[in-house]
Amino acid sequence: QLQLVESGGGLVQPGGSLRLSCAASGFTLDYYAIHWFRQAPGKEREGVSCISRRGGSTNYADSVKGRFTISRDNAKNTVYLQMNSLKPEDTAIYYCAVDKYSYCSGIPSYWGQGTQVTVSS
Repeated sequence: QLQLVESGGGLVQPGGSLRLSCAASGFTLDYYAIHWFRQAPGKEREGVSCISRRGGSTNYADSVKGRFTISRDNAKNTVYLQMNSLKPEDTAIYYCAVDKYSYCSGIPSYWGQGTQVTVSS
């Protein structure tokens, strides 16, 4: 059974940090680029970051540049999103998604179930 499972979300104060994980089972992530998306209440889903198959290429939404870092450990079949200097506007459900290709084409083909991140004092 193919599964993508996000973890690491939670409640954090503004300025705090969280590290999200996206672990795959039933298939190998290292053939594909991987995305992180997020969806805040009442808003459309937006792309946060993407990492290519071998990690040589990454991109970030302007709103998270300099604060978030995407990485991957193909040996562990896991992708991470380190989130620092969190702001209340980062509050959202965060999803990882497998790209259709080995590079960040922006075409997700498979989604995880999401993990809630809440930034509040």
